[in-house]
Amino acid sequence: MALLTRIRGPRDLDRLGPEQLEQLAGEIRSFLVEEVSKTGGHLGPNLGVVELTIALHRVYDSPKDKVLFDTGHQSYVHKLLTGRQDFSRLKGKGGLSGYPSRAESDHDIIENSHASTVLGWADGLAKANEVLDKDDHVVAVIGDGALTGGMAWEALNNIAAAKDRPLVIVVNDNERSYAPTIGGLANHLATLRTTDGYERFLARGKEILDRTPVVGRPLYDTLHGAKKGLKDFIAPQGMFEDLGLKYVGPIDGHDIGALESALQRAKRFGGPVIVHCITEKGRGYKPAEQDEADHFHGIGPIHPDTGLPIAAAGMDWTSVFGEEMVKLGHERADIVAITAAMLQPVGLEKFAKAFPDRVYDVGIAEQHGAVSAAGLATGGVHPVFAVYATFLNRAFDQVLMDVALHRCGVTFVLDRAGITGTDGASHNGMWDMSILQCVPGLRIAAPRDADQVRAQLREAVKVEDAPTVVRFSKGAVGPAVAAVGRVGGMDVLRRTEEGTADVLLVSVGALAPMCLDIADLLNKQGITTTVVDPRWVKPVDEALAPLAEQHRVVVTVEDNSRVGGVGSAVAQALRDAGVDVPLRDFGIPPRFLDHASRKEVMAEIGLTAPDIARQVTGLVAKLDGRLVDSPTEAARD
Repeated sequence: MALLTRIRGPRDLDRLGPEQLEQLAGEIRSFLVEEVSKTGGHLGPNLGVVELTIALHRVYDSPKDKVLFDTGHQSYVHKLLTGRQDFSRLKGKGGLSGYPSRAESDHDIIENSHASTVLGWADGLAKANEVLDKDDHVVAVIGDGALTGGMAWEALNNIAAAKDRPLVIVVNDNERSYAPTIGGLANHLATLRTTDGYERFLARGKEILDRTPVVGRPLYDTLHGAKKGLKDFIAPQGMFEDLGLKYVGPIDGHDIGALESALQRAKRFGGPVIVHCITEKGRGYKPAEQDEADHFHGIGPIHPDTGLPIAAAGMDWTSVFGEEMVKLGHERADIVAITAAMLQPVGLEKFAKAFPDRVYDVGIAEQHGAVSAAGLATGGVHPVFAVYATFLNRAFDQVLMDVALHRCGVTFVLDRAGITGTDGASHNGMWDMSILQCVPGLRIAAPRDADQVRAQLREAVKVEDAPTVVRFSKGAVGPAVAAVGRVGGMDVLRRTEEGTADVLLVSVGALAPMCLDIADLLNKQGITTTVVDPRWVKPVDEALAPLAEQHRVVVTVEDNSRVGGVGSAVAQALRDAGVDVPLRDFGIPPRFLDHASRKEVMAEIGLTAPDIARQVTGLVAKLDGRLVDSPTEAARD
């Protein structure tokens, strides 16, 4: 790492010659494989943008010039070139974020990790430069997968309207988001990618014209900058130019010299320019190159020599859902699946193999996916739209006005619900049970274990006159949590022998084991507890208010924001029923959470059994007018 360790900022690149730049690219790839294999992270995308990122920082003067990444998972090389080379705690508490982070560096302008937003940011920054008469350059790096998102094209429509407003759009075209990019745009880029006649013609022409005195080089530059005619005859990039955007490319995204030349031309142009770069996801690391699924898009800790996981993965929530979907597919010909460019991450790969004609990848277009689902339901089938919980936020209006208003039987399956941890603020699925509470007719299931994922998914797809939601956590799913009884539609997980108790503890989803631990700690303090799992948390079960009336305190525990979440809905239901019982709601505070492990984040916000038991003990003691030992002390006795 002789060269990499000497890079403390982008301007350190200026003194390197072509051979040294190639050496640096190799050192960066070795560093990424070695370090990311220890911590896990987005390896494949960053291996693909090494030369591109080097060229960007040689041509542009960051942070004066604004270099923006969409999505931010391809920013590891950018971090290395801007002085951040300690990857030992990547995505861990106190370590580097897996995405751009303003707290880390002035070179990180935006912290985006929801795709297709960067062009909107770039449009706004370029407009600000125009208003303030600044000479800064704005460069937006967007993956071809993110161009499947409608927001990107809304921004392009605005960008193209200002012919003399400088803005450079670098399309990192690796044919993939997670999996191979699909859709009309992908087909168009593939045409450009495979039409190499133009580049071959220019390469041969350059060789000849470079030997021609005086006029040779100017004539080559004229041909290379031609906007119409020859280019349109050889390579059909008219889609971009019809928008009014200057098009440069396709460029070999692993040729630093070619990249610099293209970026310099774009930099000199006085309006919006698209620089189309062809890159290879996972480049330079054979296990990633040979991985057909996603070229090591996101990995856990692996053996760097083989690319194999260090620890065997157990059954996870996503796999349980995926296997049950295949069973449902065999039982019901009307079940179809939708994904937003994340077939494998959301567990639909097996369904797609079994029923290739019944799965629809809409690209990174959650809004369109939700409306398309409404159309599918209206057409007589039952769509299951599997999406990360954090990404459903993007389609709220469509869930409300297209799916719910029309009483469409659509099932939304929310993966990575609650605290996800290491991917940071943008990926915690902590808002879904709040923002969906106000949607009329919508029903939300929060399974506590694998058995309930299977059961509640089946219950959800039986509903044909309203949207349903099934949400579950990230990672390994624990042992089954047995019910000891049923009250209304709620499972009773713990009850006292006497039949009455001090505390009614309402457990939401995957937090059931923790809630049983809370009950044990309270019991050590002489506080009796009934633990119930509502299973369906919206609407609030009608049996909950009468049950609450038999207890002195009601406590809700959820892996969601406290603002407008299940606790708020339960409190309102009790008020509406005239049940005047003290209620404490425990959940996620209304703030953006720093990246760390799920366990560390939950400890930081006090969402642990000892923390909750201590506060509930204090509440009961206050009602009794007495003092008690803390539950943690009692647990030691």
